[in-house]
Amino acid sequence: MMNMPLTVGSMLERAEKFFPKKEVVSRTLSGVHRFTYEEIGKRTRRLSSALERIGVSQGDRVGTLAWNHHRHLEIYFAAPGMGAVLHTINLRLSQEHLVYVINHAEDKVILIDEDLLPLIEGIKDRLTSVEAFIIMSDNDELPETDLSPVHSYEELLSEADESYEFVKDIDENAPAGMCYTSATTGNPKGVVYSHRGIVLHGFAMALADTAALSESDRCMPVVPMFHANAWGLPFAATWLGTTQVLPGPQFTPKLLAEFIESEKVTVTAGVPTIWLGLLKELDEGNYDTSSVRAVLCGGSAAPSGMIKAYETKYKMPFLHAYGMTETSPLVTLSRLKSYQEDLPEQDKLDIRAKQGLLVPGLEMKVLGANGEVAWDGEEMGELLIRGPWIADEYYKDERTEEAFRDGWLHTGDVVTVDNEGVIKIVDRTKDLIKSGGEWISSVDLENALMAHEAVFEASVVAVAHPEWQERPVACVVLKDAYKDTVSAEDLQAFLKPQFAKWWLPDDIVFLDEIPKTSVGKFLKRSLRDKLKDHLLSGTK
Repeated sequence: MMNMPLTVGSMLERAEKFFPKKEVVSRTLSGVHRFTYEEIGKRTRRLSSALERIGVSQGDRVGTLAWNHHRHLEIYFAAPGMGAVLHTINLRLSQEHLVYVINHAEDKVILIDEDLLPLIEGIKDRLTSVEAFIIMSDNDELPETDLSPVHSYEELLSEADESYEFVKDIDENAPAGMCYTSATTGNPKGVVYSHRGIVLHGFAMALADTAALSESDRCMPVVPMFHANAWGLPFAATWLGTTQVLPGPQFTPKLLAEFIESEKVTVTAGVPTIWLGLLKELDEGNYDTSSVRAVLCGGSAAPSGMIKAYETKYKMPFLHAYGMTETSPLVTLSRLKSYQEDLPEQDKLDIRAKQGLLVPGLEMKVLGANGEVAWDGEEMGELLIRGPWIADEYYKDERTEEAFRDGWLHTGDVVTVDNEGVIKIVDRTKDLIKSGGEWISSVDLENALMAHEAVFEASVVAVAHPEWQERPVACVVLKDAYKDTVSAEDLQAFLKPQFAKWWLPDDIVFLDEIPKTSVGKFLKRSLRDKLKDHLLSGTK
């Protein structure tokens, strides 16, 4: 067989050649813009040319602080296309973590959205490797800034070469992109993606039994382009000629609902908190969502009640998936096998609320205290993954030794596997609650609570107990209409038939909002800090 390297640049070249008329719909601060792939291709080549002119060369890191829009998409291909490395920076990191990831990655240039300038201006004097800043704006004039040297994105493009040729002799195993984990403890950990890994992950996203992404789709990634490359969707969608709908800065559930209706979105992707917010908007508004064939959900477990609401009330098929920054990220996706379609509706919902089957191309094993666990849906163990789009180390980080051992990524996720091979995430190893020597899954309790009609959000954490070591406490946000009518006792009574007595939360605390990580997951560390003086007593 021919030894033909798999490269990111070739993905855009395919879109230019075969889908020049297809569109990228992009929302920026000034409104909604439309570009064809032919135009995106020319602009991307101009950007590669411009980056080269200001001193970026092969292997250099090009950082981005940007929302989901066409310019960010262009950088996705311009940097790897010239042999540089795309570093998508999480704009919701703390100042300390922003300084850390930029310096640790050794970013040479940073491209930044105009409205995000304060994030960099406040730390510019602490950045050790950055030689230039490029501001992305719809305005002709650059905003006032003390960054230096500073360039206008559009001005650079206007002076650059639209016929720039992407580098052809790139090693497919060379770095194409990098992203840092959102870091619930310690500094963020860097993950480097190869050209080969990104391309193979694109194939995986197009499989009929995964996301089935295709040319005919209209894909709206709500997951940020700085979070595991928006789950690889911008790469795959461009390669396949898929119409892309990029929702831009500071979007709201209302804006997402309007985009779904006006742009006839067929596939969209985001974390559960996004879909909880959209569900509330759909309940309050009147939107046509009939175009949607798949809502992709990952990042944390989706409540079965939310899945049911999307599918039964709004006829929007809901695809539960699992992955990590370290896995590019797709690892599993939950679809019914053909012979399961005749099962009772509740049984089908129970299956699809799990994280699903391993994607073709990957391997897994689940290790418990006594070796590999039984596939009985009961025995718990840590999920280990390996495959061609799975990282094999953290970038210049001693924590590699803890997570990558014996050729496997040790995910830190505790799972069960049923007799069909379907994975269910029970918890993160650090979030499992150990009570009297037995394990309690915070995820199961959270999903049960969020199935109650009054509950908007719920997160369960461990609190110290003098006798049982730890006990669960539930933190709950009620929907506005129920805040004066539903009590902790009501929710306990709702849970009681579903769990053994010793699983039930010792307390239910009502909050106005549950703190979230930079990528929209519940921030359990913060909840544990809030409740650290909440010492439980009594017996169970």
